Amino acid sequence: MASDRTKELYNVLLDRGYPKEFCAEIAYKHLNTDYTATRMLGYLYRMTDPKLEDLVDEMLAILSDRNQIIQKKESEHAQAAISEIYRNGL
Repeated sequence: MASDRTKELYNVLLDRGYPKEFCAEIAYKHLNTDYTATRMLGYLYRMTDPKLEDLVDEMLAILSDRNQIIQKKESEHAQAAISEIYRNGL
């Protein structure tokens, strides 16, 4: 089930006149979290009539940022576990 933000993104893309299949691909397949949908909505509210290519570029940038955040959190978690082992031993 899609979140409200994802549905909002889909509707905004449709309202801007983008093809239905493109809107579904962007909103429901790739930017289907509140974080990513909110980032794309922010982009859409700042830009007037971006081309399809520009939307795809922004989508890829958003996904790249999200992946970097995930990797950072995973690294921090691993470092915390290692530090715990150093402090308390196995």
